Amino acid sequence: MKILHVVPTYLPAKRYGGPIYSVHGLCIALAQRGHHVEVYTTNVDGPGVSDVPLQTPVRLDGVEITYFRTGIGRRLYRSPEMGTALACHAHQFDVVHLHSVFLWTTTAGAAAARSAGVPYVLSPRGMLVPELIRNKSRLLKTGWIELFDRRNVAEAASVHVTTELEQIDMQRLRLKAKRMDIIPNGFNLPREAEAALLSAAKSEREEVVILSLGRISWKKGLDRLIPAMAQVSHARLVIAGYDDEGYTPRLERLIAQHGLGERARFLGPVHGAAKWEAFADADIFALASYSENFGIAVLEAMACGVPVVVTPEVGLADVVAQSGAGLVVEGNMFGQALAQLAANPNLRLQMGLSGQKVAKQNYSWSAVAERMDALYREIAHQSGLRRR
Repeated sequence: MKILHVVPTYLPAKRYGGPIYSVHGLCIALAQRGHHVEVYTTNVDGPGVSDVPLQTPVRLDGVEITYFRTGIGRRLYRSPEMGTALACHAHQFDVVHLHSVFLWTTTAGAAAARSAGVPYVLSPRGMLVPELIRNKSRLLKTGWIELFDRRNVAEAASVHVTTELEQIDMQRLRLKAKRMDIIPNGFNLPREAEAALLSAAKSEREEVVILSLGRISWKKGLDRLIPAMAQVSHARLVIAGYDDEGYTPRLERLIAQHGLGERARFLGPVHGAAKWEAFADADIFALASYSENFGIAVLEAMACGVPVVVTPEVGLADVVAQSGAGLVVEGNMFGQALAQLAANPNLRLQMGLSGQKVAKQNYSWSAVAERMDALYREIAHQSGLRRR
């Protein structure tokens, strides 16, 4: 099959976190199954741009990526050149897969697919959450839904969600879809991660390290995690990730307010070996998010054998609870949960091993790609029957 993925940003723009890696992981696994996989994206990378060729396909891990510059409407990732390419080439693909909502790329991709008579899959990537919409740019997002995304959802051959929680959030917005398919993100532990885990020396210290890794954003619940640390003795908090929202100064004030001092520090963005060293060094992974459609960092922590503490708003919360990979607690109970794990190394070991087993067995990219492959084939077949 020929499959086109349309996504607003892509590697090497690593600052955008989980979705970047999950889309690329899926594309690699699909290419390994013998499909011709292309990606249309922009060269946006924060306030700047990635150093990539424009409108010239680049091969990365078996995937063909074409980058386009943005024009007026950069915040929406509007790219007239991508629009032209979509209009000219959408008919050449068996399936188009769109990632994100509230952005020009998704609306343009959906319109091009409809015009070409090609079925499309829409992955909201955790952006269709009522609370998130109310808390940030409510009027703009509500208007965008009514103008564009309600139709984009309704006319998608499938709306792909990664967890049941994401499906429920969409239903709460009363968005009608032909069908919804729950297929999780996947994960493969790279060799550099295995090397970092082998070289870790946690037993040589008395202090427990609690890691928070992801974008430095209000939705990640760091304003709940930092006060919770006041209830955990002999532990320090390490916060790693990009801060595109300028949120760090507020968190630093919160750290000072709760007297954490040197017990909390910002590691900055981490990638490659540095990222896996951070996981290997951690005794506990914490994610106190207000909203998280999946939580790829939770899965990464589980694969590394690190027990996790998450809020119920995290998409993988049910998996964590059912597998015994960690604790699922409300935001106001985070301190007690962290203290419980910090004081019990045997419980941490047991939960870490349980999480590692589930991550390896159920969330490999090959298993996820097999399910996505079946979905693509089904909707392509149905589309072909309708066109006859």
